[in-house]
Amino acid sequence: MTPLKRNQTNFYLKALLVAVLVALPTAGNSQVAHLKNVVDYFPKAEAKENESTNATYADVQALVNMGARVAGTPVMEKASTYLINQYRKVGYITKVQTFKYEKFADLGSNLTINGAIIEGRAINGTISSKLNAALVAIPNFGRPSDFASVNVKGAIAIVRRGEIRFSEKAKNAAAAGAVGLVIVNNQPGNLNGGTLGEPVKIPVLALSSDRGNSLLQQAQNPPVNISLNVNVQQQVITGRNIIAHLPGVTQPKLLLGGHYDSVVGSPGANDNASGTAVVLSLARNLANTTLARQTWFVAFDGEEDGLHGSRAFVNAAAPEFLSELKGMLNFDMVGVNNQLLIGGTSSLIAFAKAVDPDVKIFGSSYGGSDHASFANKDVPILFFYRGQEPNYHTPNDKIVDTKMLNETTQVGLSIVRELLK
Repeated sequence: MTPLKRNQTNFYLKALLVAVLVALPTAGNSQVAHLKNVVDYFPKAEAKENESTNATYADVQALVNMGARVAGTPVMEKASTYLINQYRKVGYITKVQTFKYEKFADLGSNLTINGAIIEGRAINGTISSKLNAALVAIPNFGRPSDFASVNVKGAIAIVRRGEIRFSEKAKNAAAAGAVGLVIVNNQPGNLNGGTLGEPVKIPVLALSSDRGNSLLQQAQNPPVNISLNVNVQQQVITGRNIIAHLPGVTQPKLLLGGHYDSVVGSPGANDNASGTAVVLSLARNLANTTLARQTWFVAFDGEEDGLHGSRAFVNAAAPEFLSELKGMLNFDMVGVNNQLLIGGTSSLIAFAKAVDPDVKIFGSSYGGSDHASFANKDVPILFFYRGQEPNYHTPNDKIVDTKMLNETTQVGLSIVRELLK
C-alpha cells in the first residue's frame, strides 16, 4: 500500500469512527474510551511501522557507509561491532564466532603495452608469473578449434569471455603452447569473482571490456609485445560470525540469517546489507515476544569467498542442535526488485505459500548462499531473494528500496509466527 493510499484510508476510518462516537450520546464512558482507542490505533500503528522501516534502512546505510566489507579486513571488525551493538540494544546477547580459511588474493596484477600499464584482475586459482611475449588474439571464445586457427606457441593469448568456462579456455591455451592468457569481459565493467576451479599451468588475467576490446583489435595482426604481471598469493583469513539470541536460549527452533560481507570494491547495499538489516529488523520485531525464545539470529561472514561462515557454523554445531531446528531462513539480496522470491525445502515452501499466496516460488535453490550449508546437514531451509540486478558485485551497489525491505520483513514475520505456533 502506498503512503498516500494508507493516509486516505486512515482518514476515512477515523472520520467514520468519530461519527459513531457522535451518534452515541448515551454511550457509557468505557464504550467511548474503547472507540477512542481504536481511532488512536491507526496513526500509532503506522508510526510504529514507519519507525521499523526507517531503522532497517538506517542499518543498510550504516553498513554501506563503511565501504566494501571484505572478509578479513578491518572494515569487518567495524561492521561486526555495529551489529553487536544493535542486537544488544534490544536485549539480545551476542557471540562472535571466529573461523579461519585460505583465500586467494590478487596483490596487484596488470599488463604493460607500449609503456602503458593496464590494470587487470587475476582469475582465482591462477599461478603467479611475470613474462614478456607477443599478444595473439584468439577468434570466438577459445575452444580447441579456435586456437588451432592461429599460432600461439610461446605467446600470450587474448580471448573474449563467454560460452565455455575460464578453466577450459586456459587449458586449451596451454595445450596450444601459449604461456599466458588474457580474458576480456563481455559485459561492462571488471570481471569480478572469476575462478578457474582447477589447476592450470599458465597465468590468467582478466580485463574489463573497455580496456580489453582495444587490445583484442591491436593483437589481430601483426601481434604486439606485452609484459604480463600476475601477482597472487593464498592468505589466511579470520572470519567473524555474529550470533544473537535472548539469554538462556541454547536450543532454538528457527535460525534466521544472512551474510554481511561484500566483494572487493562493492559497498554491498543489496548484496547483502539488505538481508543483514532484514534479519536485524526481524530480531527487533520479535524481541518482546515469546517467539524470540525459540529463535537465533546470525550474521555470516565469508559468504562471498565460498559460504565459509555458514560452513563454519554448521561444522561447529552439535548434531542434535541442527536436528532440532525446524528451519533455517536465509535472506540475501532482498532490497531491490519488486517480486519477492522464495526457494528451499519442499515442505517449507508449501508452508510459506500457504501463509502468503502472493510470494513467488523459484525452486529448491540449494546453492549459492548460506542456506546451502544448512541444507547439506539436512536442516529444512527457506531462501528469501529478489533476483539479480544491474549493480550486483559493482561499486554502484549503494541503493535499496525501503518498501522492499519492509515487505520482506513482514513476509518473514508472518512465516516465523506460523512456524513457531
